[in-house]
Amino acid sequence: MNELQELVSRVYLGNELRAWAGAAASLALWFTIVPLVRAFVLRRLRKPRPAQSADALELALGLLGATTRLFLVAVAVWLSLRWLVIPPFIDRTLDVVLMVIAWFQVGLWGMTLVTRLIHARQRTHGAEGAASLNILRFITVTAVWAIALLMLLANLGVEIMPLVAGLGIGGLAIALAVQNVLGDLLASLSIALDKPFKVGDFLVIGEEKGTVQHIGIKSTRMRSLSGEVIVMSNGDLLKSRVRNYGLLYERRASFTVGIVYETPRELVGLVPRLIEEAIRAQPKTRFDRAHFANFGEFALLYEAVYFVLDAEYNTFMNIQQAINLRLMDEFAARGIEFAYPTTKQWTVMLPAPTAAE
Repeated sequence: MNELQELVSRVYLGNELRAWAGAAASLALWFTIVPLVRAFVLRRLRKPRPAQSADALELALGLLGATTRLFLVAVAVWLSLRWLVIPPFIDRTLDVVLMVIAWFQVGLWGMTLVTRLIHARQRTHGAEGAASLNILRFITVTAVWAIALLMLLANLGVEIMPLVAGLGIGGLAIALAVQNVLGDLLASLSIALDKPFKVGDFLVIGEEKGTVQHIGIKSTRMRSLSGEVIVMSNGDLLKSRVRNYGLLYERRASFTVGIVYETPRELVGLVPRLIEEAIRAQPKTRFDRAHFANFGEFALLYEAVYFVLDAEYNTFMNIQQAINLRLMDEFAARGIEFAYPTTKQWTVMLPAPTAAE
């Protein structure tokens, strides 16, 4: 018994054997328990739970999946070293290594959190502006790693304020040098987050008209009605007044019809009803009004307004065509003539000259 106590009390590298045994047991215990707990929690989280938020579950799974074995080993080593008295130089070296591993793990968690949140937004709002969201992810991930690096340097005793000031001055100089590019980049992020339009929307921007085909980091591409591609920088696009016809849920339509002045009075009063019947006969329409509006220079003018309950331009044109054809048939059946610009020629009859003349 005394020999066993003497063996246990022997000092090896500045620590008794019992301390070395405790450290080894602690290392084995924590190196076994922590991975097992991690695996157990992952299995529990993967089980379907109807009341559990899918986004919260994916975030938890992502964070646990981003927890590296190196970090788990570092935690086990740190807990085991509490049993031992370590020389200052070795202790300081181990602290630096463990701190680097810890902040590297924090950076991985931050990167995973940012990536999951951006993926959730992209899944909710569709794939439009994916390039802008990728840039947003790149910027936020870079910021996460920069913060993790600065915190690591601060914990290692490095004075980071001059470094932060230098980065700020350098960043300002770079921003001034590439301000146009940064302006387009920020405009791209604004489009991705605010979503004033998306791929597939028909836009009118000043004199330009087209369907959005791609929203990029620096520019947006539209396909015009005549077929060519219109490229506009995102900064210039957001400075313009954008008319987005892709957000239409119905389209207001109006048209004017003119008939000749010689039309009988009873037929003049009948035209608004004929126009209304022609509009109501078409599907996906809502009649608003039809009136004898004005006396034109060469016609009696009627104005009609209706709504097309569909945003498609082709649908609107098909309906307007059908209305026009029906009005032609109705007017022809009743002898009502469409007016068009005409001029009347006047013939002046001069008296014949007399013999004296």
